Amino acid sequence: MDMPLFNDILTIFGLGIVVIFICLLIRIPVIVGLLLTGAVAGPHGLGLISQVDEVERLAEIGVVSLLFTIGMGLSFENVLQMGRAALLGGSTQVVLTFLLGFTAAKFAGIGTGESIFLGFLLTHSSTTILLKVFQERAELHSPHCRTSLAVSLFQDIGSVPMMLAIPLLIGSQNQMGGSTLMIFAKGIAVVLLSIFAAKYVVPQLLYQIARTRSRELFMLSLIVICFGIAWLTSSIGLSLALGAFLAGLIVSESPYTQQALGDIMPFRDVFTSFFFVSVGMLLNFGFILHNPILILGITLAVLLSKTIIGGFATYLLGYPRRTILLTGFALASVGEFSFVLSQAGQESGLLHGNIYQIFLAVSVLTMTATPFIINGAPKIATLFAAIPLPFTHRPSAPAAPQDLQNNLMDHIIIVGYGVNGRNLSRAARSAGIPYVILEMNPVTVRVESKKGEPIYYGDATQRAVLEHIGIKTARVMVVAISDPIATRSITTVANRINPGLYIIARTRFLQEMQPLYKLGADEVVPEDFETSVEIFTRVLRKYLIPHDEIEKFVTEVRSDNYEMFRSLSRTGSTISEIKLTLPNVEISSLRVAPGAPITGKTLNQIDLRRKYSVTLLAIRRNGEVIANPDANTQFHDNDQLILLGRPEKLIAMLELIEPSDGHAD
Repeated sequence: MDMPLFNDILTIFGLGIVVIFICLLIRIPVIVGLLLTGAVAGPHGLGLISQVDEVERLAEIGVVSLLFTIGMGLSFENVLQMGRAALLGGSTQVVLTFLLGFTAAKFAGIGTGESIFLGFLLTHSSTTILLKVFQERAELHSPHCRTSLAVSLFQDIGSVPMMLAIPLLIGSQNQMGGSTLMIFAKGIAVVLLSIFAAKYVVPQLLYQIARTRSRELFMLSLIVICFGIAWLTSSIGLSLALGAFLAGLIVSESPYTQQALGDIMPFRDVFTSFFFVSVGMLLNFGFILHNPILILGITLAVLLSKTIIGGFATYLLGYPRRTILLTGFALASVGEFSFVLSQAGQESGLLHGNIYQIFLAVSVLTMTATPFIINGAPKIATLFAAIPLPFTHRPSAPAAPQDLQNNLMDHIIIVGYGVNGRNLSRAARSAGIPYVILEMNPVTVRVESKKGEPIYYGDATQRAVLEHIGIKTARVMVVAISDPIATRSITTVANRINPGLYIIARTRFLQEMQPLYKLGADEVVPEDFETSVEIFTRVLRKYLIPHDEIEKFVTEVRSDNYEMFRSLSRTGSTISEIKLTLPNVEISSLRVAPGAPITGKTLNQIDLRRKYSVTLLAIRRNGEVIANPDANTQFHDNDQLILLGRPEKLIAMLELIEPSDGHAD
């Protein structure tokens, strides 16, 4: 039986495996691999695909599923409560990038509608790529990653009016200005209907469906919601993609978003692959080979201009030069949302011929270059940050007093005011130890300084900043930030200024420890290791291993420079062959309810050991602990009893500590 579409699907996936595998080996994003798969297999490449139209139909499902999941990742609440980085930084980046793209296109002699649309395409950056790269670099919580993602969030939201504007741009070309008001009204109506459905209809519907506990019914319901709203927007002259995005936003308002994402993701990944392959099939290698200088020139211009604009948006937020540069580099590429818009633009006649080929080639090149740019950005930022400039921009942050370094002695310098920085400052304040905090988020600095915290705005990788907060007279510096490159730089600079400074650095991974020790850190605390210590400590406590043995084991592990696995494998360890010494025995805490039968009686009267086979270890009463209570100890209402016994015996205790209609804490 001849099945051309089946053959094409097998060809796409088979070739895709090879191309993507090669791309991953040389650290090129998967999206680029899919685009290249389409280019190789398409009509401009080897011509392996015979059913191009059918593949494009599958690609439309991919667009719908992609936009649906992106919408689910957001919510109307997120849209309304976007932070300053998204609102100020995102709006600045989108507006300036759009104006640049529009102006450049008009200067090149392109029509007004097409120029506006090209400006739309240029505004987006690849969220998928920057998320993956920052995750690999363990920088998801760094200032430049948070700022990049905030701007990217604004870009995603901005795609809604861009999609709404496509029919208007078509109308402006065909002198159909009379329909503009109607299209705008339809768009507003769809958005209002989506908000209503998100708040009052879909959550109730999904609740009733979830009650059936049928995964198949839940999955089918999601597909109907997605495709139904996409069909609705398409039927009134708007795009399928817009409807799918709004459908995702609607579902995001329900409590079932995470389950919905988990169910739809495999479905989305398959059909999204067809979308990027179909886009790649339009890429003409012949055109690229005949115009290499033009395409490379435009690619460099896009990367440079988007880096500058993204950096300027970050500059307005008050971040230091290093964060400005790293954020600018992260936002330099053209994003996957641009491909979605480009498909709609091509179908509507806003993109055609050589312009579309240039867009595809430039987009693929920028996305290919982005991982390498982000990975090389810290070195460039470090070099650039060392260049003295005639101005320093610190808009929202109080400057440290000029004589600060003369007023502090033997103080702690805390770099970073996240969870660790806050806890450390609280502990230092309670102990009466002087401390100074350095933070690069100007909003945090402004808020905390009003509360009386000695917190100052500054980039700790800069020698002048560290000297200004008295590093030469400090005793300890704690680096508690999530940027491993910056942590290394700070450790190096601090050690050069004050070799006697005791430096404690936090890192996420064990492999970061040795480089930090070599750079001058006295102690390095890896988060994943300390988490494992806390976990195994609690596990050992659950097995009732004596406290002194647990502490001995923890000390052994830490004293061996965190070589946990070598410590575990050593022979003769007292913990290496842990056994459950008290099987089926638990330590439990039960509270005496008011009016319980046990209230007012003594331990001797109740006779817990003989009647219930339970041992009373302690009583917590009014914040005090009565350890080893004697036989004459009387029970009071609200006493918290610490008991040792088998689970079934502890359950039997409930009849003593609860009224007949009560329940245990």
